[in-house]
Amino acid sequence: MSTQVPRLFAGLVDDAAVFPPGSAPLPDAVVAHRRHRSAWYADLVGPLLLPASAVTAGELSLVDPAEGYVIGLIGDTGIDGLPVALSFLAPDGVTVRQLEVPVAKRGEDPSPGVAALLQLIDKTRAVESCYAEVPLTFGLMSALDALAEARAAGAPVAAKFRTGGLAAELFPTPIELAAVICACRDRELPFKLTAGLHHAVRHRDPETGFTHHGFVNVLAAALAAAGGAEVDAVAGLLAATDPVRVVERARAERDAARPLWIGYGSCSIEEPLTDLIRLGLVNGGYDE
Repeated sequence: MSTQVPRLFAGLVDDAAVFPPGSAPLPDAVVAHRRHRSAWYADLVGPLLLPASAVTAGELSLVDPAEGYVIGLIGDTGIDGLPVALSFLAPDGVTVRQLEVPVAKRGEDPSPGVAALLQLIDKTRAVESCYAEVPLTFGLMSALDALAEARAAGAPVAAKFRTGGLAAELFPTPIELAAVICACRDRELPFKLTAGLHHAVRHRDPETGFTHHGFVNVLAAALAAAGGAEVDAVAGLLAATDPVRVVERARAERDAARPLWIGYGSCSIEEPLTDLIRLGLVNGGYDE
């Protein structure tokens, strides 16, 4: 007998198969996404993430409109290129659930990018949710203030942060990530994460030497922050490498809605699913 994914993990993992390091060809990604959406673990899986550049290049013709695909559009063309990409999507029977776009490079003031994105949202109103990817550097808090103010006024906006990449500085420390989680909590601003969350528990990659955040660590941290925990306590959960501490926190609340953290994109659906099964948080498709 099939089983549903616990509510805490619903829609946790967006399908980023076409992005590095997986870099699957779009036809393969579409076939795999179709399989995920019909599998017993379908409730775990969010939309298929596609770069705006692929949409404007006409690659979406590979998707059958009759299937009613739901996608997340990643603004690799920059904010200025998004209206064109959205216009390509309009007649194709595809629902754009979310739009995700960087608003600044590291070290740049994100305020102009946030303002431009908010103007775009106000003009198009074509997506359910829009995530502004804000670097964890200069101008972060003022950008979060602007997003929170717009959200309070009814704009479908939230934040997005990078938690990994090809350089060590792209991996925030536990205290840095805890601070931004608590900042979002204080502003009632949901957030997404991207990059580096390959496994459930914090670990060191033996090939690169980079220490990666664990997605169950982040989940435990978000639960703690939503419950009023301060930065040090949240950072302690993010830094934990013993799975028991973070898994038990998640297990205790797995029937509740996930607070604060919308989810993250992964080029593999199987990797997080396998970790959840191994840790006993999902039972592998069969009732016990």
